[in-house]
Amino acid sequence: MIRVILTDIEGTTSAIHFVHDVLFPYAAEHIGDFVRDGESDNPAIAEQLDLVAERSGTDRNDIEGLISALQGWIREDRKETALKALQGMLWEQGYQQGAFRGHVYEDAADYLQRWHDRGLRLFVYSSGSVKAQKLIFGFSEAGDLTPFFSGYFDTRVGGKKEAQSYRHIVDQLGVDAETVLFLSDVEAELQAAEEVGLATAWLVRDGHLPGTQRPVARDFSEVDNLLKRR
Repeated sequence: MIRVILTDIEGTTSAIHFVHDVLFPYAAEHIGDFVRDGESDNPAIAEQLDLVAERSGTDRNDIEGLISALQGWIREDRKETALKALQGMLWEQGYQQGAFRGHVYEDAADYLQRWHDRGLRLFVYSSGSVKAQKLIFGFSEAGDLTPFFSGYFDTRVGGKKEAQSYRHIVDQLGVDAETVLFLSDVEAELQAAEEVGLATAWLVRDGHLPGTQRPVARDFSEVDNLLKRR
């Protein structure tokens, strides 16, 4: 029996275009000033810049070089933990100032509440930082959805296409793998989760449904139908 739902964000609970057309451009436009203004008096920013310098091979004192590395990573959609952390801090500023609100599909917002009320434990696993995850759900167009979640995972547990990441998650949850349903729109992520024994559902919101033995759903109402048949 499924007791835990672990969900991806992009393409699953939320439109990919929101991240690529709203959040990424906002980060690219503002990250330079954000780093320049906060580097000297914000320890959290300074800590992440240490990692940027290490990962990019840039001199730690070369602030403009670090900014250039970050902007390059944004263009490449690199899954760098330091970039994700800095983006999360920057997006928090944008959310709080009302520059945008988090996109969550109407069906996702509806069923997240239903599943929570039904006693299922809900968790997020996304390549975006935990801070960014909490922001998209906390400042969503549907209101604050964070009370429905029991926890969040990001790339600190490992890459989403690596089976070991899902082992770490199951160990931290303290549950049997087969009691966890993982939702994602990326087949390679689903395959990695299945290697560990998680149940999966492939979210295909647009386009043709793939020919596969794996459960496929157009939206969260169809995921709920899958749950009822288990």
